[in-house]
Amino acid sequence: MSRAAVILTSGFEEIEALTVVDVLRRCNVDVDVVGTENEAIAGSHKIRVLPDKGIDIVNVDEYDAIVLPGGAPGYLNLRDDERVINLVKKAFDRGKIVAAICAAPTVLATAGILNGRKATVYPGMEDELIRGGAKVEDALVVDDENIITSRGPATAMLFALKLAEKLSDENISREVRKRLLLDMMLEKIV
Repeated sequence: MSRAAVILTSGFEEIEALTVVDVLRRCNVDVDVVGTENEAIAGSHKIRVLPDKGIDIVNVDEYDAIVLPGGAPGYLNLRDDERVINLVKKAFDRGKIVAAICAAPTVLATAGILNGRKATVYPGMEDELIRGGAKVEDALVVDDENIITSRGPATAMLFALKLAEKLSDENISREVRKRLLLDMMLEKIV
């Protein structure tokens, strides 16, 4: 069974964080909600989440993916936390999946892992990725080997399902996608 760590800090975007946790768990991925604090953490819309564990005891070798939700000031708090930057670098160096959504791809740029890699970010923040050496794409979700990035709250389900494709059995992730009615919804919109 694959394992993922979703890193939360004060001001995280609730839709992005909780959608990933929910979808991955539905796909039989073992998910730990990891907090930069060892107490309930308030998101950007004041929803409080109690992490499963604190970041100080996380061993990157126990995970297949590290996931960073965005949100303001969440992404700034992630970017300014040396423990988060070190965890992202270690995960990347070990070939783990490193995923970030909304403004959080700027954390990956700060960690120095986007040089020459394709990525996307919340609209208007592209220059921060370009300064980090990224090839910015205008896409909802970008998958470049072990780096997955996405645009924001409305793309959280697509982001979570892309992670599920990589971390879960293909048949399970396809069945979960079907039960979530995502394909039906996309057909109606288009």
